[in-house]
Amino acid sequence: MRMKTVPFGSATAPAVIAGMMRIDDKDDSHIRTLYGTARTAGIDFFDHADIYGGSMHHCEARFADALQLTPSERDEIVLQTKCGIVPSQGMFDFSYAHILAQVEGSLAALRTDRLDVLLLHRPDALVEPDEVARAFDDLERAGKVRAFGVSNHTPRQIDLLRTAVRQPLVANQLQLSITHAPIIAQPVAANMAGQEQSVVRDGGGIVEYCRINDITIQAWSPFQDGFSHGVFLGNPEYAELNAVIDRLAAAYDVAPIAIATAWITRHPAGMQVVLGTTTPQRVQDAAAGADITLTRPEWYELFRAGGHLLP
Repeated sequence: MRMKTVPFGSATAPAVIAGMMRIDDKDDSHIRTLYGTARTAGIDFFDHADIYGGSMHHCEARFADALQLTPSERDEIVLQTKCGIVPSQGMFDFSYAHILAQVEGSLAALRTDRLDVLLLHRPDALVEPDEVARAFDDLERAGKVRAFGVSNHTPRQIDLLRTAVRQPLVANQLQLSITHAPIIAQPVAANMAGQEQSVVRDGGGIVEYCRINDITIQAWSPFQDGFSHGVFLGNPEYAELNAVIDRLAAAYDVAPIAIATAWITRHPAGMQVVLGTTTPQRVQDAAAGADITLTRPEWYELFRAGGHLLP
């Protein structure tokens, strides 16, 4: 199946991608089914991180061990992973040595000779852009990483990296859902006195910044109501929102999760939705949302029902 694509670096990529964070306890058969469902739905882009699975490179290894991809099958997909978080030491690390070591670990775990995309996972307060640039240059020169990006970075943090990094930063993975949408909701409430929504955080303007600089936003936790709180779909605490979602799902003849996907893919920034589910049916249902183009009234109705102020 062909899925809607969005600009991604110098090429394009599917508007929905499959996150592999939760496959650590899944058996080979389940992972193969999950992968096959994603591919059938038009998803050929798989998102990893070195820390997923509770120990370094665990989910990356589970993915590769379960799938046993041939070289030609490997060529059909995009493998993205992230590095920079060091849970065992309670720190972030964007040093040259750490980035190179983690890429080698990811390549071995994923059983591949190159990463299509490498993201810096969480901003390192001690980052030295020259070290990041040297790591990126060496990895690119060796053919081990084809494209680079960031995750959870602010405009100024990206600007700092760009003082030294010469490769385009093609992606920024940010948390976004209908109910957790400060990166969209804050600018809507700009210049509103006394409103929590109008408070500028993280320097503000990250969506506009990414659009200006051709950086693809990848929306993680697209169905979560906040940070690790739970899913808003079917949640009685979001009765009004779910009533709107259910009505639109019936109108478009899709599952409710597709409407939650469509709210993000409707945005003209050309974002990617990062699915975290390991349930094949939910992958299929969510992916269908990329084919829906919500009207402006429908998009704003969901925005308002999600609890956001429209001045």
